[in-house]
Amino acid sequence: MNFLTKTLSILLMALSLSAGAENSTHTGGYTVHHNALTTDSLPVQVANAYGIQRSKSRALLNVSVLRDEPDGRATPVQADVRAVARTLYGQIRPIEMREVVEGEAIYYLADFPVAHREVLNFDFEIMPEGGRYPLRANMRQEFYTD
Repeated sequence: MNFLTKTLSILLMALSLSAGAENSTHTGGYTVHHNALTTDSLPVQVANAYGIQRSKSRALLNVSVLRDEPDGRATPVQADVRAVARTLYGQIRPIEMREVVEGEAIYYLADFPVAHREVLNFDFEIMPEGGRYPLRANMRQEFYTD
């Protein structure tokens, strides 16, 4: 694994794990980690390597899906991840997620424009590989671009 992939893996893992219960959903034997931030906080090398424009007015959505194992471990799994963002005015924005696999880690990323103090409600529908039914999760995020 080269420097850029290690950096992205560490950054995304930290984002997934650092924010606590409000940024994860436990459902159906899985834990779904979900986070969003403005892309100006990404290291330049990582943004360039993954084609993400660094900007205060762009956001990065990060989702990872872990299967909860009986022994307490969590195993990353591939999934079909669908995301929709809703504004406070009810405007719906489909979010196009793309898969990134870094060693054993699997992430689903999307970047999109945001406005200052914009609040988005994200709804996720996730079908884990080998799953029997789709999982649902949601989160709310306010973006500060000034």
